[in-house]
Amino acid sequence: MISVSVIVPIYNVEQFVGRAIASVLAQTWRDFELILVDDGSPDRSLDICRQFDDPRIKIVQQENRGLAGARNTGIRHASGRYIALLDGDDAWLPTKLEKHVQHLDQAPDIGVSFCRSQFIDDAGRALGTYQMPRLNQLKPEHLLCRNPIGNGSAAVIRREVFEQIKFKANLYGTEEDFYFDDCFRQSEDRECWIRIAITTAWKVEGIPQALTLYRLRPHGLSTNLAAQLASWEQVMDKTRSYAPELMDQWESRARAYQLRYLARTAIRKSDGPEAATYVHRALATEWRIAVEEPRRTLLTLIAAYLLILLPRRLYNAISRCALTLSGVSQQRRIQSEGTA
Repeated sequence: MISVSVIVPIYNVEQFVGRAIASVLAQTWRDFELILVDDGSPDRSLDICRQFDDPRIKIVQQENRGLAGARNTGIRHASGRYIALLDGDDAWLPTKLEKHVQHLDQAPDIGVSFCRSQFIDDAGRALGTYQMPRLNQLKPEHLLCRNPIGNGSAAVIRREVFEQIKFKANLYGTEEDFYFDDCFRQSEDRECWIRIAITTAWKVEGIPQALTLYRLRPHGLSTNLAAQLASWEQVMDKTRSYAPELMDQWESRARAYQLRYLARTAIRKSDGPEAATYVHRALATEWRIAVEEPRRTLLTLIAAYLLILLPRRLYNAISRCALTLSGVSQQRRIQSEGTA
């Protein structure tokens, strides 16, 4: 059996997909298959995929089903012990698969292994900052209140996990197995991680290295904050249907953390009024987030008001300085934990 099946959904990523594929082919771990799922992409993405000549590559074509639908198709075609997900506009560092295979091989109770991620811009330049989530001792409430996995290109999952959470449905004219929920066009990965954490005994655990290059696109799906909040509410509705007691205890706090996250996204968009609105809603929803994470909550509030009050040039200078200092601190932490 192949050790890893890498699944890359392909849709309108002609500018980026070549780098994504090349980053998989450059992996130090060589025992993998690469399944490229063309999700009815109208651009030149498929032509670019066909330019790569490697026997490990399989191309699957389908009419558009969305990101969840493309991942599900890839999983149905996968033969590996582990399933690795990579979005077509992201990339990996060369030791990504090697580190995760070691992690999963050494810990048979871990079902989802993820890594930290480094932010890159639309042109692929490193921004110098990282996603720095909690890595260990993750409980269902941590998955509800945060998204420690961070993005769809960070996780490597045991096949048994997907087999345990799969469900059958007839959404496209014939009954099929589903793993991610095709009804979601956003937040589909977070819904899946929450379902795994609540309905199975598998552990979700991270490794300290930043092995995923996560692209921040100025016009991506995640920049539509109202749509993102609506999709998050849809996730909460589904979770409530099978875990009502957990939701009674944690939903308010989870909503507050989601609102604060949207405030931080608005800050990255340089929209001060929108950021202030979301952070105020977060605190009004659950004031305890200011006690649990005082530094991050206060910095979010301060940044929102600086955006409103300061001239843009001055704000940008302060922001660049703060991000540089934060990035240096994050790099030191990653290096110290990665060698521990």
